[in-house]
Amino acid sequence: MTGDRRQAQIELTIPFHDVDMMGVAWHGHYARYFELAREAVLNQIGFGYKAMRDSGYAWPIIDFQVRYRHALHHEQRVLVRARIGDYENRLCIDYEIRDAQTGKRLTTAQTRQVAVEMATGEICLASPQVLLDRMAEV
Repeated sequence: MTGDRRQAQIELTIPFHDVDMMGVAWHGHYARYFELAREAVLNQIGFGYKAMRDSGYAWPIIDFQVRYRHALHHEQRVLVRARIGDYENRLCIDYEIRDAQTGKRLTTAQTRQVAVEMATGEICLASPQVLLDRMAEV
């Protein structure tokens, strides 16, 4: 974790079950790595998934972009950072995966999420006050 509460960093080791016969991580597993970092940063601001649900809003991902710069390999230790960017109209989170030993940037990504009122299923055109209040505290 870092001192900036708008970002969080996790460390993980690429497991055998995530790689192909050449020892390279399958591209689809990256979403799970980003999810772990996203959960860490949201928990850090007090708005993890349980708090989201309890607030009456779901936050589906509406856009997910990934730039694969270098492959991840079996048993490679990596740092996955998630940083909250824009949050006033939608929740944008930027990600970066770096090699834990060298610091080399391996992958970047971004997700965009919108608030959906769970009671009505309506998409909110602006982030609900509960998120704005959490962000004002960081």
